[in-house]
Amino acid sequence: MPHISRASTNRDRLRQITEAVREAGRVGVAELAELTGASEMTIRRDLEALADQGVLERYRGGARSLLLRGEEPPFALREQEGLEVKRRIAAEVAGLIADGESVVVDSGTTCLEVARALEHRRLTVMPLSLHAVHALSAAHQVTLLVPGGQPRPGELALTGQLTTASLAALRFDTAVIGCCGLSAADGLTAYDLDDAAVKRAAIASARRVIAVADAAKLSRTALAFVTPAAALHAVVTDDAAADEETDALAAAGVTVRKV
Repeated sequence: MPHISRASTNRDRLRQITEAVREAGRVGVAELAELTGASEMTIRRDLEALADQGVLERYRGGARSLLLRGEEPPFALREQEGLEVKRRIAAEVAGLIADGESVVVDSGTTCLEVARALEHRRLTVMPLSLHAVHALSAAHQVTLLVPGGQPRPGELALTGQLTTASLAALRFDTAVIGCCGLSAADGLTAYDLDDAAVKRAAIASARRVIAVADAAKLSRTALAFVTPAAALHAVVTDDAAADEETDALAAAGVTVRKV
């Protein structure tokens, strides 16, 4: 029987609670205990942790969601979710990048893993989040470029006119772009309007665009349009992605790699 770490179990339970509260609007402690199989004491601790992250609001006997269905869950909650898939995607992306390239790496949890996968490469890299800047700060072979901008709380994604101006001043070999949704019909989309503007600027500054998206993001559409699918040169996703979605992207001229 495979070993399941306690940390992994806790993350799965927190995600399950978040989804249940987000879907229903409000849920009681007893219901969440029955749903997850955990004790009510454990559920109360979980709700306090999620309240500290701004995911939900506690009330006596339960919790109500602070997230709208069209909003992105907090970075801290997403960072460990599907980590092995994100690392496989990141390794595939790293294999597509040649030493000596200049690369702009978008914000987001999958792109953070891409930044980590490039740590020991001879590259020029501009990360678009302070999380990725920190990940590459001690990388001796990487020439690190840090854009201006205002970090979004939690995400630490850099946004605003200083960020887009930094991107407009440079020309990269490759842009690695994350997304909240991607489909052949609706293109690449994001939840945040400022984030979408930065993604568009990064795409405009690069000769080649590689989008990274786990299977769940394919066919999903978020609020802010970034670019049509045909503007992407490649998409790297995982092997759980539905064939009909990846076939539609391929029909739009995008090279799709499943890992």
